[in-house]
Amino acid sequence: MSLIELFLVATGVSMDAFAVAICKGLTLPRMNWKHAFIVGLYFGGFQSLMPFLGYLLGSQFKDVIISFDHWIAFILLGSIGLNMIKESFSHELDDCGDFSLHPGSMLLLALATSIDALALGVTFAFLSVKILPAVFFIGLTAFIFSVLGVKAGNLFGAKFKSKAEFAGGLILIFMGGEILIDQLFGF
Repeated sequence: MSLIELFLVATGVSMDAFAVAICKGLTLPRMNWKHAFIVGLYFGGFQSLMPFLGYLLGSQFKDVIISFDHWIAFILLGSIGLNMIKESFSHELDDCGDFSLHPGSMLLLALATSIDALALGVTFAFLSVKILPAVFFIGLTAFIFSVLGVKAGNLFGAKFKSKAEFAGGLILIFMGGEILIDQLFGF
C-alpha cells in the first residue's frame, strides 16, 4: 500500500471522529486547545489501536483466505463506506449534547468512531501492510482531524459534519474498488 493510499484510507476512517469532534466543538462556549488535544488523543489513540487489533485477528486467518482476500477488502471497505454515506444523511448527529470529556463518555465515543478501523485492520492483514507504521500514521491523521474538527465546530457550526462523513465514505469505497480492480486486473 502506497503512502498516498494509506493517507486516503486514514482520512476515510478519520471522518467519523472528525464529525464527532465537530459536535464537541459546537458545544464549546469558546475554543480551548487543551480540550481539542484531549479529544484528538482519544480518537487518534483508538484509531491506532483498533486496526492493530484487527490486524492481529486477520493475521490468524490470512493463510486460509488468501485466494479471495481482495474480495474481503472490497466488501469490508465498501460496507464501511456505504454505512458512512448513509449516516451522513441521518440527522442523529444534529443533537450534539454537551462538551463532556468524562473518560467514560470519551471512551465510548472513541470506540464507536473506530469500529470501522477494526475491519480495516483485518483488511491490512490480508494485504500484508506494515502494521506499525500504518497504525501510527492512521492515529496521527485521526488526531489531526479531531483537533481540527473541534476547532471547525467551534468556528463554523454543524454544516461540515455530514459532508465529512460522506467524503470519508466515498474515499473508503474508492479504496475498496481500487484494491479489487488491482487484484483482478493487475492495474
